[in-house]
Amino acid sequence: MLTIIPINALKDNYIWVGVNEALGEAFVVDPGDAAPVLDFLASHALRLIGILITHKHSDHTGGIGELLAVYPNTPVYAHAIENIPFTTHDVQHDEIITIDRWNLSFTVMHIPGHTLGHVAYYAHPVLFSGDTLFGAGCGRIFEGTADQMFDSLNKLAGLPDDTLVYCGHEYTLANLHFAQQVEPANEGILHRIKLSENLRLNNQPTLPSTMALEIQTNPFLRCQQTGVALSVEKHIGQPLTNMVDVFFELRQWKNNF
Repeated sequence: MLTIIPINALKDNYIWVGVNEALGEAFVVDPGDAAPVLDFLASHALRLIGILITHKHSDHTGGIGELLAVYPNTPVYAHAIENIPFTTHDVQHDEIITIDRWNLSFTVMHIPGHTLGHVAYYAHPVLFSGDTLFGAGCGRIFEGTADQMFDSLNKLAGLPDDTLVYCGHEYTLANLHFAQQVEPANEGILHRIKLSENLRLNNQPTLPSTMALEIQTNPFLRCQQTGVALSVEKHIGQPLTNMVDVFFELRQWKNNF
């Protein structure tokens, strides 16, 4: 049985660990720092069997080398475009990664925008979305285009409502405060703020969220909503003609929020 556990790392990163206690095995997603992962594996007597990388930024890859020094020959999965050191398996969109003895398979989703080779890993209901889809937000567009990021988010939004979203950072509350500026009448956002504040007060993660919750409260998945478009148009002082333009201006607004 798969159990997913967050490891706090660096400033606000989450390193996600998938654990099969019966087999004493684990995989990790985006190990930006090796030390807390090594401590976790040792304290739970777990053997590392795989490393899934969503994108190349150092806060998601910085611990790979140290982990491989302790667990040599561990497969490392990443998109070839990212040119990540230590990668052993170059993944492509729709590729299936299977852990046979766990009876578990992940589908790779290529979701460019934050970086050109950013991928997500999906095994219903679990989604590791890296820095593309956050709790109530999305990543900055560093290498791709607004069209690419918009399409990538739509790919993810098309997953089932019960999809559990495990992203790379604890940004949810900050994102929700921006979402409230965009949609002040959205009661779902206010409710989620209260829940998230209680979780953080108790030092608990706000993640995973669900895709249904993201569609209800994440403005970057709501560009088709009239209220979001009108709010963005009011912010920039001019009308917009399509959803990609709404998304682009929304992302610019968030960049300076």
